[in-house]
Amino acid sequence: MLKLLPDCDSEDLSYEFSISDRLKYKIQILESTRYTSTLNMSQIDMSTPKFLRPSMVVRLYHDAKVAEVMETQRTAQLQPVYEYPNLNMHQRNEKFLVNVFLAEWLHFCLTQRVASTQSS
Repeated sequence: MLKLLPDCDSEDLSYEFSISDRLKYKIQILESTRYTSTLNMSQIDMSTPKFLRPSMVVRLYHDAKVAEVMETQRTAQLQPVYEYPNLNMHQRNEKFLVNVFLAEWLHFCLTQRVASTQSS
């Protein structure tokens, strides 16, 4: 994440990464403290309905160099483990799977990005 966000210790910044003419990703810094930053990462693609576009709130722990998904697809406070079956049909290891998705998403942005722009 730090390779994509050189200024992650500044609040109210946002970055957009162009993958193609139609596909872009936006990372917005929501909050930044000495040891943590909270970001919103989302896909910008007008040809896809909004409810199908990936979106997540991620907390970065600077001292531990760890990123954790706090909220995804408007689902907050993911539990580490879920009983299965459950009312919301979460997988047993839903939080782990969402964090794996974040890692894959970041890798994709790093390897495929064409350009990035920064705004305040």
